[in-house]
Amino acid sequence: MTTVAELLVDALAEHGVTQVWGVVGDALNPVTDAIHHSDQVTWMGVRHEEAGAFAAGAQAQLTGRLGVCMGTVGPGSIHLLNGLYDAKKSHAPVLAICGQVPRPEIGSDFFQEVDNDVLFADVAVFTATVSSPEQLPALVERAGNAALQQRGVAVLTLPGDVGGLDVPKGTPVPRFVTDQPPVPPLAAAVSEAAAAINGVGKVTMLVGAGARPARAEVLAVAERLSAPMVVTLKGKEGLEVDNPFEVGQSGLLGNHASAVAFDGCDVLLMVGTDFPYKEFYPSGKVVVQIDAVGENIGRRHPVDHAVVGDARVTLQALLPLLEAKTDTGLLDKARSSYDAWRERQHHLADPDYERKPVGLLRRKVENPGDRIRPELLASVLDRQASDDAVFTTDTGMATTWLARFVRMRGRRQLLGSFNLGSMANAMPQALGAQALDRDRQVIAFCGDGGLSMLLGDLITAVTHDLPVKLVVFDNGSLGMVKLEMEQAGLSPYGTRLDNPDFAEVARAIGMKGIRVEDPHDVEGAVLEALTHDGPVLLDVLTNPDEIAIPPKPTLEQGWGFAIAKSKEFLESSE
Repeated sequence: MTTVAELLVDALAEHGVTQVWGVVGDALNPVTDAIHHSDQVTWMGVRHEEAGAFAAGAQAQLTGRLGVCMGTVGPGSIHLLNGLYDAKKSHAPVLAICGQVPRPEIGSDFFQEVDNDVLFADVAVFTATVSSPEQLPALVERAGNAALQQRGVAVLTLPGDVGGLDVPKGTPVPRFVTDQPPVPPLAAAVSEAAAAINGVGKVTMLVGAGARPARAEVLAVAERLSAPMVVTLKGKEGLEVDNPFEVGQSGLLGNHASAVAFDGCDVLLMVGTDFPYKEFYPSGKVVVQIDAVGENIGRRHPVDHAVVGDARVTLQALLPLLEAKTDTGLLDKARSSYDAWRERQHHLADPDYERKPVGLLRRKVENPGDRIRPELLASVLDRQASDDAVFTTDTGMATTWLARFVRMRGRRQLLGSFNLGSMANAMPQALGAQALDRDRQVIAFCGDGGLSMLLGDLITAVTHDLPVKLVVFDNGSLGMVKLEMEQAGLSPYGTRLDNPDFAEVARAIGMKGIRVEDPHDVEGAVLEALTHDGPVLLDVLTNPDEIAIPPKPTLEQGWGFAIAKSKEFLESSE
């Protein structure tokens, strides 16, 4: 006979799931036992369920298949929530299998009992509790299909006395629907968008993750229109390299070239992007937005012409209708600004920068401690990493340095908590990515605050021998919060972190640990880390006062920063 738990694991295996992430516990013991006896699915035990949820979400984003995590009764399931919210906002298909108290005790306020259907109501596109073996395979299929088709989280709850029950003889293995045909646009909407673009002068494109599968079409449209292209952070993968129209990002991560491109255009053509920061959009422009999800259109910025459709299919229909624009003035101006900015950034990545005239001045102002500039570390990692590396990045300043210095060339892929903005995501996402392919290079840009939040799961890398490369931008502070407070004229109270020697911590648990304090040692340390055949933690002491200037800094931001620095000086002198 086959049990509920065994049938569930068989369904996951048939779908292509190779790992399930979580912490073992009573209600789900039958499931972990079924995994133990499976030839296709491996149990990936973590030290905190949140790490397991992040890892599962990373796998879902990289493969398009279900990522799977588990949490047992009460607290075990609650701990999944943050990672599941990240999956929700990243549109990652994740199945969370959660424990529950035995059926006779449900509703009695039993030890550790929580109402999972209520708990997960906001994060999940589907929730259900299996109350009898006869409900399989229907509930399993509904859960998996909801996650896959709606690109979200499904939660399946198993009471403690259900997982080990036998299913009726002849019950088929649940199967999931994975097909997602592209959404074609309405011809009339495409024609109206083309007429709007043809009727004006200069065009700037804003492209995001939804446009990545349409790289050839995006470049063809940009060439036809002589349009500079602002690429969002999530659009970097697949769209920024070998792209003569690309001018980097906008927002706090971006550069002045994006402002040049936005301010100088007559039409803003948005393709596959849900860029959320309204203050960085240009005003007074004709806006055309293409998105496969209609509800995304217009929610960030007013839109004049909406086209609901898959990016590739829509651009294929749009391109023949577009008249060529031969004036390259705006493109040339934006690209010139972008090239100049990148050259200035390149100077900061010189290990001898502090000893040169401009560097000596900046050092006195913002780096009196002679710490390593994070630009140098990010630049070396970009240069030495393989062309098929997977990068993960913590929310905060680590993402800024990755956005500005790491180029998504070759088959490189990028993961982060780009919609939820959670701390502590980079390391567990790297674990998930590495478990999919132990021969592929996986590099995590970790903030010291993010890493220390889930520090216990360094042990997971060692336990499962996952050769991740964890690079810590160790600036002793919550860097992004510090910058935000300083720009507002506030003293960065509460942002200081009293860190251990992270390399020593890594060595204590059996991981290779490397600590770097001299900029001239960065190159060799990165090479040593990337060529080591096991997990590595590279702890690099970076400058906590490094400034990341947005595309259009305001007078208020500059004045606030000056006031904050004055307060910091006075407080340190007391």
